[in-house]
Amino acid sequence: MAETLSLADARDLLARAAMGAGARGTVARSIAKAAVAAEAEGMPTVGVSHFLDYLASIEAGRIDGQAEPTITRSSPVVLRSDAGGGVAHLGFDRVFEELVEMARAFGVAVFAQKGAYTCGQLGHFPNRLAERGLVALAATNGPALLAASGTTQPVFCTNPVALAAPRGKGTLVIDQSSSQTAFVNIRRAAEEGREIPEGWALDAGGQPTTDPVAAMAGALLPYGGARGANMALMVEVLAAALTGANWSLDAPSIVAGNASPMTGLVVIAIAPETTGGAGLTRRLDDWARRVEAMGGHIPGQRRLAALARAEADGIAIGDDVLARLRGYAERAG
Repeated sequence: MAETLSLADARDLLARAAMGAGARGTVARSIAKAAVAAEAEGMPTVGVSHFLDYLASIEAGRIDGQAEPTITRSSPVVLRSDAGGGVAHLGFDRVFEELVEMARAFGVAVFAQKGAYTCGQLGHFPNRLAERGLVALAATNGPALLAASGTTQPVFCTNPVALAAPRGKGTLVIDQSSSQTAFVNIRRAAEEGREIPEGWALDAGGQPTTDPVAAMAGALLPYGGARGANMALMVEVLAAALTGANWSLDAPSIVAGNASPMTGLVVIAIAPETTGGAGLTRRLDDWARRVEAMGGHIPGQRRLAALARAEADGIAIGDDVLARLRGYAERAG
């Protein structure tokens, strides 16, 4: 069974739950907004149920729920953030308006962050900039889960990359990982006692497996073999090497222990009118209509439809998850 909450009520419940777990208000509201957005946009694996991982990590110390990011402007177009072991979202929230202004003034702006917990739905970050008329690219890393080309042990996280651009109605958002599937899908299969498809993972001995429990002790596989592994490496350079964050190889777990993974996030915002992209929204819409007339699918359409339904009807939260969230929220008073 499930109960349906409005988006506003869901954000309020999740924020109070985070405060009950030990986060201060600004931290709680920042991560609640992102989790509810993911759920509303049809991405439940990084939505409300995943929020329970944030709550457990705040309690365990993997997230410092009191941390305030340290923000510095290291050049006219670069804003640096040290999350200090806190969440990835608060630093971005703190500089969002400045980032938009910088991109419009200089044509490009960069947000570079280290020292954070993993950020859930990566597309959340560039999408917010696309809603303001910018084209944005984001990359992030996390604890090692994914085999590199030629290895059978984890070297990278699922290392996603996301791009967003404005359209006449809504935004185009492409958000994909370097792995065949997300780690949360492996974990869910283990919880439900079902096998995973061939080609998703290796066991601890480096052998292909369809057992999700064995997969969690082994390594995920990149999509497309070496191509996916190379994309993971590109993301690692952007998110870890450029920011000074932990390499995925050195990042502590996000589900065990009491240490922050201290991972990285890079978001690049571009003002299209400064690069020859004047009229980008109209041109992108025209291009999309041509492709759709050919039977093609434009990424983001299902997301926009799901968001419209959620804004009108709310989101359904399972009874078990809801009970756990309310239990945390009661602690906040």
